[in-house]
Amino acid sequence: MKAALLQLNVSDDPARNLGITLGMVNDAKARGAEWVLTPEVTNCVSTSRSHQQDVLQTEEGDQTLAALREAAARLKIWLLVGSLALKTKDADGRFANRSFLIGPEGQVVAKYDKIHMFDVQVNDTETYCESAGYRPGTQAVMGDTPFAKVGITICYDMRFPQLYQALGDAGAEILTMPSAFSPVTGAAHWHALLRARAIETGCFVLAPAQTGEHASANHKTRKTYGHSLAISPWGEVLLDAGRDPGVYMVDLDMGQVASARRRIPSMAHKRHFDGP
Repeated sequence: MKAALLQLNVSDDPARNLGITLGMVNDAKARGAEWVLTPEVTNCVSTSRSHQQDVLQTEEGDQTLAALREAAARLKIWLLVGSLALKTKDADGRFANRSFLIGPEGQVVAKYDKIHMFDVQVNDTETYCESAGYRPGTQAVMGDTPFAKVGITICYDMRFPQLYQALGDAGAEILTMPSAFSPVTGAAHWHALLRARAIETGCFVLAPAQTGEHASANHKTRKTYGHSLAISPWGEVLLDAGRDPGVYMVDLDMGQVASARRRIPSMAHKRHFDGP
């Protein structure tokens, strides 16, 4: 099965970003992709909550989601919208960071709100408080496709292996981890975390990523790490996209899932234990 990981460098202008993303989706289909995956916050990367209030929409009114659903139906492909920043009706005004698995009729097969919020001080100059603008989800989600059961997660989730153990126990064969990763933590942890999640579950890991410095007309810019990755169930790096935006193709042999799990059946060896 041919999958395409889109590595994007989106700005804080959703309309501009959509045109670029649709062009890449069309290119991926022309190159034989049956499944196209986009990164976290495909519609808008912004450091300004007030700007987000001005340009973001609810799920029902979001132009990016509507256009990508139409593209999936027109091209007859599966599409993972890694995530969209969306307005909600929450009383505190916080947004949702929501991933969508879309089928070849344009239907939403599954959607997932990011559970773990990136509230960290990376160093003296780089601090994030995702929970100030986004409210966390509470439900792990799996999507069924003709080619695999897909465990859907987003970015910072990858640091919490219990989520992936639960998805593996529920039958996941592919884990999606679309991201907008910090360059500092990316250089230190990105490859190690993604390979670990694949090895311990015997799943493919697909992680389309944002990359580079993200343009903003009036606000502080943000940088992301890039290096979209595809990892085999044995922990091999099948694809590393480096730093350049683009469409990156990978062939997935789903027979590798059963093969890896036969060789190291660790998911079947879990035992209950008492805490320290």
